[in-house]
Amino acid sequence: MTASPSSAVASDICMSLQDVTISYGSFEAVKNVYMDLPKGKVTAFIGPSGCGKSTVLRALNRMNDLIPGCTLKGRVIFDHHDLYDKRVDPVEVRRRIGMVFQKPNPFPKSIYENIAFGARINGYKGDMDELVERSLRKAAVWDECKDKLKESGFSLSGGQQQRLCIARAIATEPEVILMDEPCSALDPISTLKIEETMHELKRSYTIMIVTHNMQQAVRVADMTAFFNAEAVEGGSGKVGYLVEFNETENIFNSPSQQSTLDYVSGRFG
Repeated sequence: MTASPSSAVASDICMSLQDVTISYGSFEAVKNVYMDLPKGKVTAFIGPSGCGKSTVLRALNRMNDLIPGCTLKGRVIFDHHDLYDKRVDPVEVRRRIGMVFQKPNPFPKSIYENIAFGARINGYKGDMDELVERSLRKAAVWDECKDKLKESGFSLSGGQQQRLCIARAIATEPEVILMDEPCSALDPISTLKIEETMHELKRSYTIMIVTHNMQQAVRVADMTAFFNAEAVEGGSGKVGYLVEFNETENIFNSPSQQSTLDYVSGRFG
């Protein structure tokens, strides 16, 4: 990233959203978000469908750039730079801020090449065998893969495929990992393994996760952001907004907003 430094961000803050509004065409999907995301923590984004939490998550590594007509106002500060400065390369943003999607999406390649491919494209010059093993170990899937590295990534179970995708994200040596409902398509045992993997990964990475599973947020997240949506005047859809952002324990046990309490207690959503 070559953009000039923006306003300094405290050393314990990984990313800062400053009055972020994201629109699809003329429709504002989420507006006026202010949030400082801490380093070395797991932050969960929760809220009902249509409140903009996945839209905000994708804005953190400019994945929304790939959606025609999607625009962002405000600033997203990372490493003292505004990620949306015209001089910032979105490809470099996505290398440093990796993404794991809702459904496992291995490349149609071998398990080994799923890990090596991205690293090779990014110019990795080290020991590729060591990088593949290290990435698979960090994603807690090495023991299940080590004897079949030449087999297709699709030969793995759904939960193993998702951990392979986490390993693939790790292999490009990012600083942040974004996860958009990474367990929604998985069985309970695979979900538990992904959650255990997250606890290990936060020793080395900052993680932001979107989840509809309240119990999952409680189990994995240090911080939780609750988003909600309200009807737009005239009835043309809803606009999302950030209601409350705090330590997970506070969000679930003593939220400051009634709507947060109503959501986490299951009264709507």
